[in-house]
Amino acid sequence: MKNIQLIGSLLVIAGSFLPLVHVPVIGNWNYWKLDHSLAIICWILGVCALFGVVNNRFKMGQILGFLLILLFIFTLAAIKMQSLNYFSFLPFASWRETFAGVVKLKWGWIIEFLGAFLLLIKKTQQKYETS
Repeated sequence: MKNIQLIGSLLVIAGSFLPLVHVPVIGNWNYWKLDHSLAIICWILGVCALFGVVNNRFKMGQILGFLLILLFIFTLAAIKMQSLNYFSFLPFASWRETFAGVVKLKWGWIIEFLGAFLLLIKKTQQKYETS
C-alpha cells in the first residue's frame, strides 16, 4: 500500500517533466511550459502527497490524488480552450477547430494520471475467521 502510493506520488512529480503537449513547429511542452502556476500547484500537491505517504497518512495521499486528477482535467480543458482561442482570428469555426486539432496530447499524461490513480488506492482489510 505504502509503496504503491509512494510510486504514485513520484510518478506525478516526474510526469510533469515529460512531454505533455506537442505544438507543431514549437515542439513538445511539459507542465512548466504549459503554465507556470499550474506546474507549481502540481509539484506542491505531489510533494505533499509524498510527505503524506512517507508519514503514513494514506488518507491525505488519497485526497491529494483526487485533487491532482481534478487539476489534470482542468489543465486538459484549458489546453483545449486555449488552442481554440489561439486560432480565433480565423473566420470560420470549422477552420478554428481544424487548426486547434494540430495541438496534440502526448504520452506524459498517461504517467500523470497513472500516478494520481495510484494515490487513490486504499488498503483493504481482510478479516479471517479462525475455527
